[in-house]
Amino acid sequence: MATQLDQAMRELPLIAILRGIMPEAALPIGQALVDSGFRIIEVPLNRPGALEAISQLSDRFGDSCVIGAGTVMTPSDVGEVATAGGRLIVTPHGDVEIVRAAVDSGLWCIPGIATPTEAFACLKAGADGLKLFPAEILPPVVVKAMTAVIPPGTPLLPVGGIRPESMAEYVAAGASGFGLGSALYKPGRTPAAVSTSARRFVEAWNALTPNGDLLC
Repeated sequence: MATQLDQAMRELPLIAILRGIMPEAALPIGQALVDSGFRIIEVPLNRPGALEAISQLSDRFGDSCVIGAGTVMTPSDVGEVATAGGRLIVTPHGDVEIVRAAVDSGLWCIPGIATPTEAFACLKAGADGLKLFPAEILPPVVVKAMTAVIPPGTPLLPVGGIRPESMAEYVAAGASGFGLGSALYKPGRTPAAVSTSARRFVEAWNALTPNGDLLC
């Protein structure tokens, strides 16, 4: 049976990463993203107010969007995210203990990996997808090599320095989607500015998938 994460990935496999967002900005920025078509929103935990922002986003958008946390560094963080209403755990590294904690808590998990060894360890622990990070030093050729060995259908999302114009080469190599950071949102950006950036990413993605299928 398809999960909410599966459905969100089918609608738009772009994860909005709201690093540094303050709770008072969470709902206006979240609304701008949702109105632009985003269905997955991540708030990294390494900034103040992250759990409160996750709570607000989950309360407002949790029925139609997957809301979760990034930069999750310990298994105990997983419980705090779950209490705040988050449903997705994203890490910058391949920590299988965090993956297992997410699985045990009934949360989805997309850990950060850079090698096949990390990828297979995380998948064995129950990961729902893989975050290829940092993409700045992992070019499309790495995606091609990785997708040749990981199980077919495993979501593989490059994260780090992704811009609308850089997506095509990664998609051609086999990327399933992307995590989007500062090119989409930085603290202080207005909802209107975020909406403009979001729509550029959506348009770029749709140009690569005109019939809902990747042009690989």
